[in-house]
Amino acid sequence: MRTKLQKFFTRLILSILGLCVIVVTLFLFLYVFWKGKKVFSLSFLLDKPAGVPLGTAGGIYPALMGSIYLGALSALIGGVLGIGAAIYLVFYSTGKRFSVLVNMAITGLSGIPSILFGLVGYTLLIYRFGLSRSLLCSALCVAAMIIPFVAIRAEKILEEKGREYMKNSLSLGLSREYTLRKLILPVCFVELLGTVALGMAYGMGAVAPILYTGAVMQADVPHSLSDPFMSLPYHLYILVNNGFSLDYAYGTAFVLMLFLLIIQLICKFITYLRKDN
Repeated sequence: MRTKLQKFFTRLILSILGLCVIVVTLFLFLYVFWKGKKVFSLSFLLDKPAGVPLGTAGGIYPALMGSIYLGALSALIGGVLGIGAAIYLVFYSTGKRFSVLVNMAITGLSGIPSILFGLVGYTLLIYRFGLSRSLLCSALCVAAMIIPFVAIRAEKILEEKGREYMKNSLSLGLSREYTLRKLILPVCFVELLGTVALGMAYGMGAVAPILYTGAVMQADVPHSLSDPFMSLPYHLYILVNNGFSLDYAYGTAFVLMLFLLIIQLICKFITYLRKDN
């Protein structure tokens, strides 16, 4: 009887905690949408910022596209480095000392505050090397921030799905490189792509790494890596920090939240279809 009561109360408490998470998430989305619904429209998505002060009228199109470019470039750089580190740790690591150093580096990066990536990026890329504030500088800072995000998840995926393939292939005389290219990476491709996409969403929502390295208050859609750019999180930061129109701030916040949610839902959906097949 006592065991049944313990199981019942354990499940009840965990169910309540799970329900709290759902309620908090729905509350945030509905509250932000309700506050920003006055400005949310197609023109809000497709027009440039306008008004005096800037951002109190018009739309957020340059900021939306700037965020997409930033997320895609940083995901490309951080994804390659993160997955590469995971591949090394799972399939090529032979010396314990170097593996420990790589793991410590990944863990250390994951614990660094995001503002430090922006500070180091500004000091090295702009102040020391003389580069201008640009999409490239910001993408490098964000890429460094998402490396551990990608590497830790990619390592888990490769451990679960690739270790047995590698063991069997080596026993048959196949090379590691052939097994990786022909067996492991194709099998893990969807999950790894989803991990990089989630890293992209994580990087797109960050303000601190781009604060001094590339994001500006007003700019067109970037045409090259050396151009400054607008970003949804930075645009939102400016609107709130300077006390501009809260309607436009909440509208921008809702678009950012919705866009990041769509990315995550697409990743989950693709993973779900992959498991069914």
